[in-house]
Formats: sequence, structure tokens, C-alpha cells
Amino acid sequence: MLVKFITKRLLMMIPVMLGITFISFVIISLAPGNILTSLKMNPYISQHTIALMEQAYGLNKPLLVRYGLWLWQVLHLNLGTSIYYHAPVLSLILSRAMNTLILSVSAIVVSWLFALPFGIIAGIKEQSLFDRTAGVLNYIGISIPSFFLAFLLLLFAAKTGVLPTGGTTSPLYGLLSPADKVYDRFIHLIMPVTALAVPQIASYARLIRVNIIEVKRSEFVTAAKARGVNSRRVVYLHILKNALNPFITLAGYDFAGLLGGAALVETILNLQGLGTLLLKAVMSMDVFLIMGDILIGAGMLLLGNLIADIVLIYIDPRIKSQA
Repeated sequence: MLVKFITKRLLMMIPVMLGITFISFVIISLAPGNILTSLKMNPYISQHTIALMEQAYGLNKPLLVRYGLWLWQVLHLNLGTSIYYHAPVLSLILSRAMNTLILSVSAIVVSWLFALPFGIIAGIKEQSLFDRTAGVLNYIGISIPSFFLAFLLLLFAAKTGVLPTGGTTSPLYGLLSPADKVYDRFIHLIMPVTALAVPQIASYARLIRVNIIEVKRSEFVTAAKARGVNSRRVVYLHILKNALNPFITLAGYDFAGLLGGAALVETILNLQGLGTLLLKAVMSMDVFLIMGDILIGAGMLLLGNLIADIVLIYIDPRIKSQA
């Protein structure tokens, strides 16, 4: 049953990916100019050379033909060649993907580690001092954008010298011992993870609190209490199990969602990740690099949703029967 469900979902991803990539390709192609526009204004580069470059990269072909050629390359695991970097797009993405993956996973883990206990306690102890204090902190956290928090943290690091002022690793990272490399990565992750996690913690804790309160007031919880079920058992077996289901689905969106937020944070803190790579690709109108980043981002979103649905099937019998 589960294999059939996964196979069906994987097959459904194909038209979704085609739709995302085609719409993105059309929007990019409709933008005025391309990466060779600046070269056309250079008097030292002949029009013949530019024409040869347009032919080599297929920029002189109709839109549908260009998309078909790009898609054919993708089916052969070739995302094309970056015109700006003069390197294969796949190798560029792979060289940056690990940095963004470490940052995104770390931010997600930190977000849920803090949001779950804060949201659960605030929901169970509704209108208590803890609940009101957590509510104020949540409003503050939601009100501060990740990029602005990154600026504040960068200013703090520059003034105090407590943390490195940017970068993914230290300049002498390659000479460090394995233990020192782990520590070096850790201290360089503190600022970007904090900038990404704080708004997420505030948002998730607030949503968890509301959901806990809603489930706590439901009829089946009232019935369980009336039957004399232990209050701790009611909280952990009935309330939490039913209240946290929507957030497993929400976690599936985190990987792709953080990719967009990480772009600004990576740029501000000079991190060598997919966010900065995508930003440079957009600024230079490098269509193949942009499409490669979009393809990876869309794949992360769909894969994250699939993993979240599989987890839900295992923990919720109702969803398992529907699947």
C-alpha cells in the first residue's frame, strides 16, 4: 500500500515539475535582455563573436525550442553550462548545496526544538504568566525579518568580536583538525541559524499554541477527562498527537521555504550557498543557472512534502486509511 502511494506521488511530481520549470523559463525569457546584452555594448567584442556565443548557448532559437533543449539536457542529468561562471551548472550547485543544506537543516532543527516546548506549554497553560510572556516574545520574533536580524547580528559581531563577521568557514579551515573543523563550522553557523530560526520559532510556537488550545477544548478530550483518564495521559496521548499533525506537513515546506530566506541571509553574511548563487545568477541573467536553482528548489519542496506525508501515514491511522 505504501509503495503504491509513493509511486503515485512520484508520478504526480512529473507534471508539477514540468509546469514549474516551463512557467519559470517563460518568465525569465520574457525579461528584457540576456546575459550577452552587456557584451553587445562592449566595442572590443565583435558582433560575430556574440553571434557565435548565442548559437553555442541556443539563445538565438525560439522559446519553446530552447525549453525543449534544456529539458532534454535535464533528462540526461545535464543542467547546462553557466554562461557567467563558464562551468557546468550541476557542479556549481553541488559545490554550494552542502553549505545551504547544513544551514537549512540546522535552522529547522533549532526552530522545532524551541517552538515545540514553548508552544505546547503555552497552549496547555493558557492565560498563565508563561503564556503571556511567550506571546509577547512571539510577536517580537515575528516582527523582525530574517535579513534585518542578520544585519543586527553582523553589527554585534563586528562590535564585540565574539563571533566571526561572516563566511562559511575560516580562511585556514583546510589546515584544522577534524574536531576544530566541526567547531569552526559551528561558530560560523550561529549567526545565520539564529537569523533564520528566530522568526520561525515565533511563528511555529504561536501556531502550536492555538492548535493545542483548539484540541484541548474538543469533545473527545472532554469525554476522556469525564471517563477519569489521567490528565498527563490526556495531554500526551490525545492532545499532542492530534494537535501536532498539521505541523508535520508544515515541516515539509521548510526546506524550500528556507531556501528563499537563506538567499538574503547568505548575501548579508557572505555565505557560499545556493542563495548567493541564485542571486548572482538573477543579477547576471544566467538563464541556465537560474533554471538549475529553480529545479533544485522545486524538487526540495516536493520531496519534503512527500516525506511529511509518509510520516503522517505512519502516525495517524485516519490518514493511513485514506492513503
